[in-house]
Amino acid sequence: MDQPELRLSDCPTAEESVLIAAPPQAVWPLVCDIRLPARFSSEFQGAQWLDGATGPALGARFTGRNHHPARGEWETTSTICEFEPERAFGWSVGGTERPAARWRFVLEPRAGATRLSQWVQLGPGPSGISEVIAAMPDKESRILHRRLAEHRANMEATIAGIKGLAEA
Repeated sequence: MDQPELRLSDCPTAEESVLIAAPPQAVWPLVCDIRLPARFSSEFQGAQWLDGATGPALGARFTGRNHHPARGEWETTSTICEFEPERAFGWSVGGTERPAARWRFVLEPRAGATRLSQWVQLGPGPSGISEVIAAMPDKESRILHRRLAEHRANMEATIAGIKGLAEA
């Protein structure tokens, strides 16, 4: 099956979901712990609040540390752009107007359980992936498909890890 043609200018997305046998109030603190995904992700290495912030709030910023075998290590600065307790937690990487990426967790109550989704959007702002595409523009779609597959694998691991902790 042929994969659809992807362009970074179209801000491609990926999403993964899991059903957790715990209510949103038990899942929410895990989702809002910016350091927790580092326990499960092969790329995300950890995070630290900035500007005196000690926890998540609309407009709060944090630095994230990442590692990828093809790129090495790098840091990003993110801003919380969605914060609805027990419902949605999202952030923009880089600028908020033209972020390099947007990430979001969404919690949906389901009869004593929670459907947890993690979502990512690449672009529209500049990022490491836009640099790779600029070097090999004829491979843009293949590069984006591979990058989204890497993000899906890490999102699957992260939400499965959160599920394990919430159900323990």
